[in-house]
Amino acid sequence: MKDVRLRFAPSPTGYLHIGGLRTALYNYLYAKQNGGKFLLRIEDTDRTRYVEGAIENLIHELKWAGIEIDEGVVLDAEGNPSDKGECGPYIQSDRVKQGIYDKYIEELLEKGYAYYCFCSKERLDDLRNTQKADGLMPKYDGLCRGISLEEARKRVAAGEPHVIRLKLP
Repeated sequence: MKDVRLRFAPSPTGYLHIGGLRTALYNYLYAKQNGGKFLLRIEDTDRTRYVEGAIENLIHELKWAGIEIDEGVVLDAEGNPSDKGECGPYIQSDRVKQGIYDKYIEELLEKGYAYYCFCSKERLDDLRNTQKADGLMPKYDGLCRGISLEEARKRVAAGEPHVIRLKLP
């Protein structure tokens, strides 16, 4: 195989468990068997559940298991997470800060494939609980889907909390 690159992308919301280690090991062994590289990317976008020290612990545990990181997040000489490789940043929140996805998000919004959603966590929790109580599969009800892009941008500019959702059928 040519240019095999497999990655392991855990969230630092706790410490490495056996299922995560198994996934990392499978990917590492497959990459090595095929002359490829093993990458470590960190999915740290769930900041409310972020566990301090989890990234460093994860890297130590992978090393303990004999898994060498060819590219991605490694520990520098001081023991701090650092990027190794040319396709970084490898910590997801750093990619967001650099604006790597901005032009694609803008394109999705402009073409009408995505929209701004201003629903609060409380509203979404209530919606989910009501749907479950009614025996329904929880899903977003599309409340913000009809807000015009112009109106949504005004709300964003005013600092209203939001997310961007893909328009799905």
